Order: sequence, then C-alpha cells, then structure tokens
Amino acid sequence: MLLITFFTNIIGVVTIALVSIVSILGLICLSRSVYFQLWIKKKGYQRLSYFNGPWLTRITLILVAFWWGIGEVLRLTFVNGEGRFITNRTWQANVCKFYIISNLGFAEPGLFLLLAFLLSAALQKQELGTLNHKWNRKTIRAMLMICFPSLLWEACVVFVGPRVALDDGQTSNLAKYWYSASADHEGNIACTYPLLSSIFLGMFYIILTVYVMFVGGQMLALVINKGLRRRIYMLIFATVILLPRATLLGLSIVPWPGEIAHESLVFISFLVLMLAAMIGIVILVYFPVADTFAVGDREHVEMQTRRTITL
Repeated sequence: MLLITFFTNIIGVVTIALVSIVSILGLICLSRSVYFQLWIKKKGYQRLSYFNGPWLTRITLILVAFWWGIGEVLRLTFVNGEGRFITNRTWQANVCKFYIISNLGFAEPGLFLLLAFLLSAALQKQELGTLNHKWNRKTIRAMLMICFPSLLWEACVVFVGPRVALDDGQTSNLAKYWYSASADHEGNIACTYPLLSSIFLGMFYIILTVYVMFVGGQMLALVINKGLRRRIYMLIFATVILLPRATLLGLSIVPWPGEIAHESLVFISFLVLMLAAMIGIVILVYFPVADTFAVGDREHVEMQTRRTITL
C-alpha cells in the first residue's frame, strides 16, 4: 500500500509539473499572438495579416489546451483521496465523470481538430483561407459542431450506459469495463477509462491520422524548404502516436484501478498525448508567430532604410 501511494504521488507530481510546462508554453504563445495582432494594427502592416490570420483560432487552441490540462490534474489519484484536494467520495466519482465527458468528449478532439484545421489552412486559397476574416469563426464553429457528437457519446457512456447495463441484468464487472468512469480503491475513488470511450477515441484518431497524412502529403509536394518539410513530418508523427494512446487507455481496464500497472498505463498515455499536443502547439502556433515577427522586423528595417535614403 505504501509503495502504491508513493508511486501515485510521484506520478501526480510529475503530471502536474508537465501540465504546468504546457500551460507556460501556452501562455507564451497566447501573449505573443495577441501582442502581434495588436502590433500589426498599430503599425499598419496589413501585408502581415495573412501570416497572423488564424490568430483567433490559435488563441482558442491554447484555451482548449488549458481546459485539457485542468481535467488531467483533477482526475489524478494524487489529488483525490482522504486529506487531499477532493475528499468526498461522491465528488471524486463526479470529477471522474466530468473528466471523461470534458476531456475525452471535448478537449482532446477539439485540440487536435484545431491543429488539423490550422495545418490544412495553408492549402486554401487566400480569399477562402486565413486571409478571410470569417475563417476563424467558421473554423471554431466547425470544431464545436464536430465535437458535439463526441461530447454526447461520452455523456451517454457515463450516465446512460450503467443504467442500461443494470436494466439488462448484466454483471457489474461487464458494466465496469464498458461504462464505468471510476472504481473503488482502498476507500477512495480512482478514475478509469470506459472501454467504449477508448474505442470511440481510437476511431477518431484513426480518421484524424488519415486526414493529417493526406494534407501533409499534399503540403510536402508543394514545399521545397527543408525546415518546413521537417515541421510537416513532425506534425504527422505527432498525430500517428495518438493511436497508441487509445490502445493504452483500452488496456488500462485490465489491471485493477489505482494499482501500479493501471497508473503506469494511464501515465504513459498522458505522456503520449502531451508530446503530441506540445509538438502541434510549437509548430502551428509558436513557430508561425515567431516567423511572422521575423518578417515584421525585416519589413520594419526595410521601411526605415527607405525613409533614410529618401531623406
């Protein structure tokens, strides 16, 4: 028992630290995106608007990432338990249900949908792509519409599934594997991943991977710059590694919730997701803003030079 507690505490501290790192990166990207948008309007560099066109979508992406991080912290065994942040067993179970609906139903799909939309925006015509003022609103609306069925599915799995299993006379073990979002462990509640949720998430990631590989292949045919090609390969890699996450979540039903094996599988799946999210945020949010800053600085220097020559 002491070994399990020590192990879960270590995982909890490391998870919180990693989520904090992602949050700091998100704050940097958020502040730079907002600052650069204001800088473009203040300086009147309208030619740079195309490069920072999806700034609102990038901000939404960072906000969704923040929401995902909060859910990942709240579901930790390190946070739930006697003498910890959430002590009431009912509240612990409700937090687990909230996590499944919020993170698996909205945050994860929404996060990677926005990344995929940002990637595909480079292939669109200027009048239809990020230079169009309506592009951000259409993209965010499309993300919400696509996430709604996922959100509804997870809500049905968590709330309707156990009742259907009980009405059909199914055993508690079967219901636990397919529908349960939490389980009792040493008098406390440990969050679990319903098998139906893992299967649905796996199907979503398969479709997303095919889409990103298709878009990435089209971009690779157009891009000559080695640096840009490397970024595209990294984005494809970040999407492909999401498939093992769904597999790990599915395997997490085998060991007893709260034990070392279960916590290890969940933690590894979290690392995979965090790595994919960080790669996507850095390549599709941080690098474009940094590159645009460089272009803006160069344009500013050229304007100053022309003024000097004129004078």
